[in-house]
Amino acid sequence: MLYLIATVIGYIASLFLAISLIVNNDLKFRWINALGCLFFIVYGVMIHAIPIVLTNAFLLVINIYYLIKIYRTHEDFDLIEFKGDERLIHKFLQFYQKDIHDYFPDYHHDQKENNINFIVLRDLVIANIFVAELEGNGIALVKLNYTVPKYRDYKVGRFIFTKEKEFLRSKGVRRLLYESVAHKGHEKFLGIMGFRKMDYGRGGGYVKEL
Repeated sequence: MLYLIATVIGYIASLFLAISLIVNNDLKFRWINALGCLFFIVYGVMIHAIPIVLTNAFLLVINIYYLIKIYRTHEDFDLIEFKGDERLIHKFLQFYQKDIHDYFPDYHHDQKENNINFIVLRDLVIANIFVAELEGNGIALVKLNYTVPKYRDYKVGRFIFTKEKEFLRSKGVRRLLYESVAHKGHEKFLGIMGFRKMDYGRGGGYVKEL
């Protein structure tokens, strides 16, 4: 029985390590890899394999070190508005076209005058592009809020909806509204950012008061 449990734990450890190698986010990589190391340590103890225990204990310490470094690192965020016709914006949208379509399948880039358009720089790298259509009643319909995979650790979202809340209010925004959400990952993100679900639109919308 003990051998069977050890085998299962070994497989779980291998699965965690395999998954960690295919994620494209540094934070997720460190957490998943650390879990894999932890399971391998338990596995090594159960089968009395000291080299496995020592190797994965060392790797676990490395992962913990980098996790602490990630959480303590100070990053510079900047919000820069754009009109909609800039070449850089079109290049960005074209480069991430497929992934954007997965999250915002109905989005089509336009240059409406009442749009709120901005990008978020994270250490001078474009991390997010945001487009919302402002209605007269203070509601901003979010058409696009796309963060590149590498920076999906919620820091960009907190920067937009917390630190830059006054910027949005200065534009006349009192309520942010998603008429529909197409991706489960984005749905989870909205919940963490304080959006509440409501019956609105085709797929059920999300709203946040500012």
